[in-house]
Amino acid sequence: MDRRRFLEKAATVSAAYALPLTVSRGLFAAGMPADLVDLDAIGLSIAIKDKHTSCVEVMQAYLQHIHTYNPAYNAIISMVDDDELIDQAREADQALARGDYRGWMHGMPHAVKDLLPVAGLRHTDGSPMYANRIAENDSALVARLRGEGAIFIGKTNTPEFGLGSQSYNPVFGATGSAWNPELTSGGSSGGAASGLGTHMLPVADGSDMMGSLRNPGAFNNVIGFRPSVSVMSNNPTGPRALSTSGPMGRNTADTIRLLQTIAVQPVASDYSPMSLNNVKLGWMGNLDDYLAMEPGILNLCESSLSSISSAGATVEATRPGFTMSDLWFCWTTLRHSGRASMKSFYDNPETRAQLKPEVIWEIEQSQILTDSDRSNANLIRASWYSELERMFSQYDFLVLPTAQVFPYPKTTTWPREINGRSMDTYHRWMEVVILGSLGGLPVINVPVGFDAQGRPMGMQIMGNYGEDKRVLEFALAYEQITDHLQQRPKLVAAA
Repeated sequence: MDRRRFLEKAATVSAAYALPLTVSRGLFAAGMPADLVDLDAIGLSIAIKDKHTSCVEVMQAYLQHIHTYNPAYNAIISMVDDDELIDQAREADQALARGDYRGWMHGMPHAVKDLLPVAGLRHTDGSPMYANRIAENDSALVARLRGEGAIFIGKTNTPEFGLGSQSYNPVFGATGSAWNPELTSGGSSGGAASGLGTHMLPVADGSDMMGSLRNPGAFNNVIGFRPSVSVMSNNPTGPRALSTSGPMGRNTADTIRLLQTIAVQPVASDYSPMSLNNVKLGWMGNLDDYLAMEPGILNLCESSLSSISSAGATVEATRPGFTMSDLWFCWTTLRHSGRASMKSFYDNPETRAQLKPEVIWEIEQSQILTDSDRSNANLIRASWYSELERMFSQYDFLVLPTAQVFPYPKTTTWPREINGRSMDTYHRWMEVVILGSLGGLPVINVPVGFDAQGRPMGMQIMGNYGEDKRVLEFALAYEQITDHLQQRPKLVAAA
């Protein structure tokens, strides 16, 4: 079967996966090396397994694309030498020829967020203190990716120690949005999301404490899924962590496939778009003006909610019966508490001089917390769990915008004001994401379109704790009634 006929058949092959697989029928018209990058991850996996293309051809296509565009976007860092990557791809082809199929990512290029170690690659955490550190071992997540046959081409850029929703650091600089490299890609999984949006990566891993999978997803018009924290935990019945790893994809199907690979706890093996008939969504908007919101964001979200309503769902405006300032106190107290372990960096004048001001501030805040503060924060969080249970007894999903601002210039460290309202901390502008984070909930960013300047935005679909499959199946249904993910940015090559 020739490659063009393969692409025509690929859409029907996907039915066996019970997942939508979108493959353009004309991808190879301009020559395969340039077009392989436009196959979604599942389609690329099928093409490699069925030998419609080789791992070497895939690697060549991705390297050509990366070298053309990455200098402008700065999504992928610490790249492995081309010759070494081609050798690894050739070895993957040889393994496939002798019947050694390693998994669905066999021979696929992958770059890991630079907060996780990959044996033999630089592991900087975005900090000048670790600019030259080489990892000796794989993290557990990386080992699962390697076990599925992924070839690690480098890392994806992240802010220093993953702090902040803007992916810049003094080691590698700032990462640009796939839709405009002069604007931020978000963070802290900004390199991952930009790499997806520019098609420099088939799928991407990331992590999320304060929207770090969701915000970059919105700023790059891709899917970012924060799982229930139990999914990625070795102790799923323990306390709900604030942060979790998770998958990103160009579409929901690819995101699900990567989740199945990296999840610590078993996840569902089959997914299909849910019927939206009688599904009930609680739209929280800007929480009755509690949240400052850049003009245009609510309109885009409400337009998409109208499409959901037209497909049979019920959308109602709602608001938590909760004092939101209490939730912010809870969030900052618990977040700052986690920075106490970094005090040694603060106490050492040499390392302190290498910390960005926001990291220094976080460490200082951790030192002034009292036992009473932490106790009150935990009591508030317990009350928030109860309020979430009440709301989910009324709604299948809760919905909020993914960000309070559109992508802004990457030379700006963080927004000081939104719509005339001052932001009092470097992360106040992302307060919209803490409702899901404090609940440990499964939350997915789905795209809602673009403003008049072409800046992308998304909205958060939150499910009850442990209902990850339902959230993902809602996202599959959402893709069927919207075309946002089919939009492609006009990429900018390096000058």
